[in-house]
Amino acid sequence: MNQSIQTNLNPYAIQLCTLSRWAAQRQWLPFSSGLFSIRTSEHSALFTAADKDKNELSPADLISYHWTSQNQPDTATAIHQFLYQQSQQHKVILQTHGLQATVFSCLIKADQHLFVGYELQNLVAASAEQRSCCPLAILDPQNTELTLQELHQRFARETLPHAFLIRGHGLYVWGDSIDSAKRHLDTWHFLIACELERIKASCHFN
Repeated sequence: MNQSIQTNLNPYAIQLCTLSRWAAQRQWLPFSSGLFSIRTSEHSALFTAADKDKNELSPADLISYHWTSQNQPDTATAIHQFLYQQSQQHKVILQTHGLQATVFSCLIKADQHLFVGYELQNLVAASAEQRSCCPLAILDPQNTELTLQELHQRFARETLPHAFLIRGHGLYVWGDSIDSAKRHLDTWHFLIACELERIKASCHFN
């Protein structure tokens, strides 16, 4: 990624920093982890700095990245780039490392988990069918090339409900605006927490 003096001029830079601080205060970005980005053109986006405490983020800490650059991105950046290239409607992408989402991703051994019976599924459903049965894909951590290959296969055969998990790594969500991405992030963390409580209760009574 290349630092750009234009980050301070982007009208969405402050909103992205505010969103990062909001997520950090919820303990979803421990130890400066996670990666947030917002599209700035067809082939570029602003990214949060990897080594910066998200509680202290400012527009000057954002980094501009262009797909057409010769630099080889790390896996997280490459995933963001992949998601942006899937649709012009993908405007904001958020990756967090919340405790419950991380535990859940390791607890579930299948390649997806079905969420059924939650009213808030309506906030993340990408189709009418997902309003009653909402699948959350869970990928195994691999190298960048294999991870992108699996993502490509998932997108080719199914409509993802604005999110997926990488096992032991983090939750990725996206939206067509700051507000929608925030809603998806908050909702998926809530749904995952609900499922963990349901699983714990089931184990207790069994």
